[in-house]
Amino acid sequence: MEPFPDQFMEFHPIHGTNVRLDHSGTQATRVESFANGVCFSKHPLKPGEIFLIEIQDKELGWCGHLRIGLTARDPRGLEVVPEYSIPDLTTLGDSWVFAITRNHNKIIEDAEAGGEQAGDEGLAGGQRLGRGEVEDGAGREGDGGGGNTKPMTFFTDSDLYIENVRIPKDKLVGRSRPGRYSHILDDLYKTNALPPTARRSRIGVLYVPKGRDLADMHIVINGEDMGASAKGIPTIQPLYAVVDVFAATKCVQIVQVEYGFSSLQTLCRKAIQKHMVHRMAIDSLELPEALKNFCKYE
Repeated sequence: MEPFPDQFMEFHPIHGTNVRLDHSGTQATRVESFANGVCFSKHPLKPGEIFLIEIQDKELGWCGHLRIGLTARDPRGLEVVPEYSIPDLTTLGDSWVFAITRNHNKIIEDAEAGGEQAGDEGLAGGQRLGRGEVEDGAGREGDGGGGNTKPMTFFTDSDLYIENVRIPKDKLVGRSRPGRYSHILDDLYKTNALPPTARRSRIGVLYVPKGRDLADMHIVINGEDMGASAKGIPTIQPLYAVVDVFAATKCVQIVQVEYGFSSLQTLCRKAIQKHMVHRMAIDSLELPEALKNFCKYE
């Protein structure tokens, strides 16, 4: 897919009544209750462009977590922002939203239905393959082959490929707050061993073109593609990202992803990381403090 120029991602000024944005427009906090936390991207997404957020804060006492997806409805055209993304926004039509749960976010396609069939047949309204709304305490689906359990080093693969879309991977994986056990916690994010609803997890949404004026919606959690959660989405109208700061999810922050050529700073950071066991080992290097922090993604 042709590379496109980076655009600075922000939340749309139109959002749920319980949402407060920071001055940069990149952090959304639900200030009360558990609902009315629906947010949109300020601009429509380009094909293959990911809208990536990090869970900054949670709130105990509520059942349910973050919801994310796409909508063909321009936020400026809404008479009122729906209280819930599911089912209020999806009931309006032209919206595809997936509820992130503690487990089982991976889409397992029905072999009998044919993996690409929905996209090839061109369902006018799009077909939701799963909404992930069932919570349970079972182990991760990945134990049976659905997840990525192989050990990974700090210096991970440089790109994530979904069909013909390439996404730089260095920003996709969550990182713990710097501390004594950061080298252990970071590996848990990289292997998706932590629940995706944990603080510092990074969750993104994008759409991948599939034939003429159609696309599949993909959810990416900590650098792992969860599969096509909606197929046959019409792309004639612009598609905005939807983030519902719902229930136990209290605050989210947009993470900017760079698609172009890496800057000299980024190349130097990767060269240093390549020789480190984990990012906190960078503290032992004789480098300026600012450079150490940059290398640790602080």
